[in-house]
Order: sequence, then structure tokens, then C-alpha cells
Amino acid sequence: MENATIAAIATPIGRGGIGIVKISGKDAFSIAESIFKKSGAVTSDSGKKREPSFASLKSHRLYHGYIVDEGKGTVLDEVLLSVMVAPRTYTTEDIVEINTHSGPVVLSAILDLVLKKGGKLAEPGEFTKRAYLNGRIDLTQAEAVIDIINSKTEKSLEIAASHIKGGLKKKIETIRGVLLDILVETETAIDFCDDAGDVFNSEKTIEMLERVIIDDLKGLIEKYENAHVLRDGLKMVVVGRPNVGKSSLMNRLIQEDRAIVTPIPGTTRDLIEETLNIHGIPVIIADTAGLHETDDPVEVIGIEKTQEYISDSDLILFMVDASDPLTVEDENIYKIISNKRLILVINKWDLVKDDFKLDIPESWNTLPQIKISALYGRGMSELKDLIANLSIGEYGIEVQNKIIPNLRHKTALERTLQVCVSAVEEIRKETSFEFIAIDIKEAMDSLGEIIGDTAKDDVIDQIFSRFCIGTVSYTHLTLPTN
Repeated sequence: MENATIAAIATPIGRGGIGIVKISGKDAFSIAESIFKKSGAVTSDSGKKREPSFASLKSHRLYHGYIVDEGKGTVLDEVLLSVMVAPRTYTTEDIVEINTHSGPVVLSAILDLVLKKGGKLAEPGEFTKRAYLNGRIDLTQAEAVIDIINSKTEKSLEIAASHIKGGLKKKIETIRGVLLDILVETETAIDFCDDAGDVFNSEKTIEMLERVIIDDLKGLIEKYENAHVLRDGLKMVVVGRPNVGKSSLMNRLIQEDRAIVTPIPGTTRDLIEETLNIHGIPVIIADTAGLHETDDPVEVIGIEKTQEYISDSDLILFMVDASDPLTVEDENIYKIISNKRLILVINKWDLVKDDFKLDIPESWNTLPQIKISALYGRGMSELKDLIANLSIGEYGIEVQNKIIPNLRHKTALERTLQVCVSAVEEIRKETSFEFIAIDIKEAMDSLGEIIGDTAKDDVIDQIFSRFCIGTVSYTHLTLPTN
């Protein structure tokens, strides 16, 4: 691991009361000492006034002073500075944080001074990456940091907070511990093949694999399938033929006139995305171009985008018009989306009698249905309830266990499940212990990828590349020369 001392602006771009420049590494204190002048003077034994030494600063305390560019003879800002002595720090390295006033020029000037004194500009996520590489956190906890930053609802924050406390890590380590016990017995049986029956109990091992490991793995995978939208968000699209009220519904849900609404069919020609919170679920909703036959080249592009979005969506609101009989276009749209999770939204209920019943094909009767008036806001509360209940499956709106894997974790869990099932089959067939051991090791390695013990460098780099940092934008500023 590179031993360079890294530095970055740790607060978002913009102007405000406080901005933070963070320094981490073996030279953090010496760099800070070269630019920080603490307030107040102390009297030496000879009776002379002198600046207090940087070495006298205590860990995890704030000190008032000034950042000084001695080369130019200028004071850059009045600051509060904290020193944090390793290993009780975020990265487990020596850390200095400079709390300055927030503004692009002052923050960039201080960072520039730190870099001139020997600091290296931190890459996105490099502080958290060092915390991981130095063993303070595992890979799931590192991912939880970015999940906390990106949380859009309280529930997604709760899930991320559970992961950052090590909830998933503990679960994975427990499963790996059981696998390790099985591996030890398997390898002992290999070494003492004549007495294998005494050290390897096939029935007990199968029971441990099936009732403990495989059941736990299936449970974690199922949690992803049923409740990952609480963290990742639900990708929802409103689909229907032109002029059934898709844009009106979107505007009603987000409580803003985001999409243009007119009586003219084909008003929406492009995807319009917005994010909203439905019962704690972050929902990315898209209003789409109406699916229909057209020769208009602009509409054709919009319809192609709609079809792409449909394939990636988690839930589709299939909208039809209660005031207008179903058409061939409606039936063709259903054929396109019938393999997805759907809600049949019957709009414009204000234009028909209360006892009206829309004539729909028999195959549609199994779809969850809701009657609404997007124009007047009727049925919106019931629609939101239905969206929430369909989105998080049997777990309901309140998820008691916040340990919910992400897609990367789920992929590794599925691989682990596959080889554990294979190991059970090998044991039942009384296959050579060497082959059983290979399966167990592979299962342990797959789980190790989740927490980072066996993760490849490109996977680690990809995870930390998701982190953002305000430094890049700041450092491209042209600073005043006078």
C-alpha cells in the first residue's frame, strides 16, 4: 500500500459556514504544523513570548488558529484545527482536519497549500479505502458509507447504518466459521483416510449444510429479492397508450407539474424521471412516451427509450382509460409488459359512474388493480399503499431485520449456495473427500468476496470508484495570483 499522505476537501461544493480539508498519513502532522499558527502565545523559561508547539496539541480536540502561507506572507483564513493520533482515527493513520469557512476559493487555496507541503490529492473514496485496507472496516462496511451518503429515505438510512455497524459482516463470518469447521473435518478425513468414518460424520455434515448454511444463504438472497428496494430504490415506470393520463399521474405523485399535460396525444416524447418517497421506499418514477404506432421520428426514439426502461424496471404502472373502451393498442402494450410486475391503473374514474365496470380481458383479472382520478387526486393513497406492499413482498412495510444484501452480495451468495448444494450431493454420493473440500473452499472464497477477504483488486477499485469527493471540481479552479 502506498504510504503517501493524502488530502482532500471533505465537504460538498458550495458556499457555506464551514468547509473541511482533511489530511491523512504519516506526514499529516508535519504538513499541518507548517501552515497552522495556533492562537495565543506562551511564555518560555526566559520570559519570551513564543508560539505554542504543534506537538503540544492533544488528540481529538479542536484548536483555534490561522492557516498561513508563509511563502506569500498571507493569512488564508481563521480556522479550527483538530489532530487525531493513530490508530484511533477513521483511516487508522494520523489525521488532521482543518475546519475553515466554506467557499471554493478559500478551500482550494488551503488544499493547494497542503499539496505544496507534500500532500497527495486523494482519489475518490481513498480515505474509506485506507480504512478498509488498514483493517478497521470490511468491504460491506465500506459500501455502507456510500449507501449512507446516498440514502434517500429514513429506511434506506437504517439499512445502511446496520451494515456500517457490521451486521452483514457478522452474518457472513458466522457462516464462514461453520464452513471452516466442515473443511477442517474434511481435510482431516483426507489425511487419515483409514479412520475417515471417525472424523467425518456425513449425516451431521449434510444437516449442517442444509439446515444452517443453505437455509441462511437462501434467507439472505430472499431478503435481497423482497426488500432491496428499501435501500437501492424502486425503479417504476408509467406505461400506457397516449392520452390515458400518465403525465397527470406522475405530476400528482410528485406533487409538481413536472410533465406537460395537454389533451393532445403524444405530448410526452422523452423519458421524464423524478424521485419520490412512498412509505419509506425511494422510488424513481418515469413518465414515458405512449406506446403506439407512429411515423414521427422523435416519437419513435421516445418509444424505443420507453421499451428499454421497461426491461430494467422493478414495477410497471399499466394505465388505461376508464372513459374509453380498451383498444388493440392497450392489448399490445400488455403483451410487451406481461412478464413484469404490474399494477393495472384504471384512470379517469371521475368520468364514469361509481358502479361502472371496465371490460378487460380475462387474463388481466389476476393483476393488482386500482381505480384513480389523476386529475382530482382520487385513489392516490390507495395506489401508494399498493406500490409499497408489492415492492417489498412478504416483509411488509416494516423490515425488522435490516441486514439486506446488495446486488454484489447477492451474486456471491448465489455462487456460495450453488457450491454448498453441490457439496451435499457429493457427500451423499460418497465422492472423494478431496472434491468435497474443493466445494467448501470455493464456498468460503465466495463469501470472502463479500467482506473483502478474497475480493479481487478490480472489484475493490470499482467499489471505491463510486465514492465522490468535492476535490476535483475545486482543484480545477484558477486561483487569484494576487
